Amino acid sequence: MRALLVTNPAATTTTAKVREVLVRALSTDLKVDVAETTHRGHARELGRQAAVDGVDVVVTLGGDGTVNETVDGLLADGPGAHVPTLAVVPGGSTNVFSRALGRSRDPVEATAEILDSLRAGRTRRVSLGTASALVDTGTDIAWGPGWTPPRWFVFSAGLGFDAEVIRLVEEQRARGRRSSGRLYVRAGFRTFLLGHDRRHPSMTLRVPGEQPLERLFLCLVSNVNPWTYLGDRPIVPSPEAGFENGLAAFAMGRLGPLAMLRHLRATMAERPDARGRGVHRLHDRAELEITSTRPLEWQLDGDHLGPATGLRVRSVPSALDVVV
Repeated sequence: MRALLVTNPAATTTTAKVREVLVRALSTDLKVDVAETTHRGHARELGRQAAVDGVDVVVTLGGDGTVNETVDGLLADGPGAHVPTLAVVPGGSTNVFSRALGRSRDPVEATAEILDSLRAGRTRRVSLGTASALVDTGTDIAWGPGWTPPRWFVFSAGLGFDAEVIRLVEEQRARGRRSSGRLYVRAGFRTFLLGHDRRHPSMTLRVPGEQPLERLFLCLVSNVNPWTYLGDRPIVPSPEAGFENGLAAFAMGRLGPLAMLRHLRATMAERPDARGRGVHRLHDRAELEITSTRPLEWQLDGDHLGPATGLRVRSVPSALDVVV
């Protein structure tokens, strides 16, 4: 089988030594080409070319951002028989998608698991999502004035609070700080306590055929469960989310710090079940639309993508074959 290893040298836990070990291991069963990303969007280019070239398996070594870009390239022309199978080796700080697939957190062990699965033919067809953002482009795109072309995501999409936290973390990483749970916690508290959104919620969540949910400051759209991790602790706002279902959304209206801490604890409990006044949970939805009366940040799979005033999200069943 022909394989392409897409590796991100800037990922948190990816090193040249780990990459060499993985290449040697993969080469025992596969004809492996290695491509190292050099700029943002490069993994997307590599994924798209792999689909054009008829590669059998694309293996990613990096964080969730590398997975996101690679998948966006693999599915540039949509799902189909020509799309290579995806295998994910964890190389970032959180690795949500890899962990959702049941991979070991150790990259060498994960590679051994992938090889065992390839020998046994263990793959799985998973559902993914697409998202289009309403940005101030001043141009007419296919989805209407200012709507960006749909982009694939594997586990989450968001507008507002979560994207602002990610923006702050990325700023710190650009200054040389290492990604860590503590860094995300500090950014989260800063955004909640000092941000404008909690005191003056600006978002509305719309689902076809249902009453809109208005005056929201937070809306997390999930394709998998857990939504993310804080170190070893899973954060589960939407327990019903999963690869076999449509999209899930967890939304909050205006609330104070004590209520926010209570709901956060509920999402991290052994049996997560965040409920209460101002909390909204939807699951198994085919499409969602979030709009805001003012520009907010947006994100896909933990990557900050800039300001927008709207997000259209759709579930795509059975979109991609992955190694499990």
